Amino acid sequence: MPLFIIERNFAERLEVDDESVRAIEDINGDVGVRWIYSFLSADKKKTYCLYEAPSAELILEAARRANVPADKVVEVTPSYGTLPA
Repeated sequence: MPLFIIERNFAERLEVDDESVRAIEDINGDVGVRWIYSFLSADKKKTYCLYEAPSAELILEAARRANVPADKVVEVTPSYGTLPA
């Protein structure tokens, strides 16, 4: 399945809890995308997320439904190592 990096920019510091993560994972499952890993910037206003998805369009659909930004979506290919399970 294709891999994508999603850059998300937030106006305010991002604060997430278990409930919001579960809600986003439910939406992702409904759309057919899978979140793998995220990095949060030091100021907590930007994330870089690694996703598996059939297409960038489905990632954008999941973001719209979850009401989170998806400012840049770039398809990537692993160059070395292994992905987390």
